[in-house]
Amino acid sequence: MIQDVQSAPHERATDDLYALLATLPPRIQEQVQRQEDLSSLLEVVLDLGRLPEARFAQRDLYLDSTEVTEEDIQYVVDRLSPFGDDNRAGIERTLHRLSAIRNRAGKIVGLTCRVGRAVFGTVRILEDLVTSGQSILLVGRPGVGKTTMLREMARVLADTAHKRVVIVDTSNEIAGDGDIPHPAIGRSRRMQVRTPALQHAVMIEAVENHMPEAIIVDEMGTEQEAAAARTIAERGVQLIATAHGNTLDNLLINPTLSDLVGGVQTVTLGDEEAHRRRTQKTILERKAPPTFDVLVEIQSWQRVAVHLDVAQTVDRLLRGQTVTPEVRWLDESGNVRRSQEQRKGALGGNSQGTLRPAISNGGGPQPPPTGVRAERRVQEVATGGIPTRVHAYGVSKERLEQVAQATGAQVLVVGNVVDADLVLTTKSHFKRFPAVLRIAEEQSKPVFVLRRNTPAQIASFLENMTSPGQDLPGRAVDEAMAEAQDGVERILVGQTASVELTPQSSYIRRVQHQVAEGARLRSRSSGREPQRRVTIYRGKS
Repeated sequence: MIQDVQSAPHERATDDLYALLATLPPRIQEQVQRQEDLSSLLEVVLDLGRLPEARFAQRDLYLDSTEVTEEDIQYVVDRLSPFGDDNRAGIERTLHRLSAIRNRAGKIVGLTCRVGRAVFGTVRILEDLVTSGQSILLVGRPGVGKTTMLREMARVLADTAHKRVVIVDTSNEIAGDGDIPHPAIGRSRRMQVRTPALQHAVMIEAVENHMPEAIIVDEMGTEQEAAAARTIAERGVQLIATAHGNTLDNLLINPTLSDLVGGVQTVTLGDEEAHRRRTQKTILERKAPPTFDVLVEIQSWQRVAVHLDVAQTVDRLLRGQTVTPEVRWLDESGNVRRSQEQRKGALGGNSQGTLRPAISNGGGPQPPPTGVRAERRVQEVATGGIPTRVHAYGVSKERLEQVAQATGAQVLVVGNVVDADLVLTTKSHFKRFPAVLRIAEEQSKPVFVLRRNTPAQIASFLENMTSPGQDLPGRAVDEAMAEAQDGVERILVGQTASVELTPQSSYIRRVQHQVAEGARLRSRSSGREPQRRVTIYRGKS
């Protein structure tokens, strides 16, 4: 029996809920049927030795005061089709999915009985893209509706756009259990996959044997499936699929699935090209054209974020530039509304004027040079009578406070990097480039590196940072930075092999060393105070 389920005014959801309830033990089935909000039931969980639980969209509910027994679990198993290699089973001619949890001996000790629904109308928010012929990749958290939307896309392509559609159905997730597919897929044809390990082979078989114009695939997760997807796209067949991950960023950092959106590779630029781009010599770039033209991030049942040009979006993300996905949602009247959402790229180190840490040939992060504007901002704080807020990472907070008190430095140690004016760490911690330093880098907060976590090193840092009348007038900092940048540029264009800078304080020399390191050049300090100076050079000198 197909039951109409309450949904949004512009949608109609159907399920065979009583077919699922009929598989449950009578005492549990009776308790579920008593609930008034059956239309929002998501799943029933039966774990051996625990209370049976029903999970609804807005609440969870224990169904009985008696724990689940082995007989209860066996009662359900006896009414299902056999479990596959992925520990999933179904009920014939329905979309319900039942997943098993086994003990070490292979015995089933838990069941997740998930309600499968066909929701007609969900694809309206993406219908123009579906019928455009472009390949589309859907991502989103579990339970957000990826498979439901995929099923509706198959129906629209087959029945409305009149295309030859083949569904590669692993675990019978899209078209339901049994040999006869569920009517929710319309005229689409379904190819079942005997085991998840063979999904990639069935994808290729579908193209070679059945002449589809569109192929639908759920839950792509292996390198072989990514390679098969690229083969399908190169043959001119529209591919619509789902993958694990919430956003495009997640796919880029996933080595298994990054090929779906073009992949990422490390490229070493020549000196002139790096200077022209104003980047580090080692940068991240897209490796190949993306398999999918469009990527959709499903944020909720009624809201998605669409990247209309995956290639361009990936390039901007790797350069650290802002991307603007198109956000779509359905209003109360069922009309599609659209807006632009701005996101700052945080994956690459290639944006002009911002040298972010990148993967070097040695596999480690490169120290980001501290910008002149950031240094001036900290200098204004330090000279204005307001305590400089310092976040210590790898540096003893107690020792920092003691040295600050002894030297009279205007310093306030804060526990959160977001609240800090600058970050103080040690060389060993900086080399690992943890999340704290990545946050500081993204928010343009200066990072100062001590060779060791000693009182002498901390005292030297505080003396240089909080003594406004001695070595750190803003103009001197600007001039020293400009001199270092000019020297770097002269070396990169081949005008000279080395540049000796004018004598500076220890603090300014440290900043000049960071400028050289950011340009992948060498530097050294020589001479005695107050005539100690920095020399920047290429390679060995």
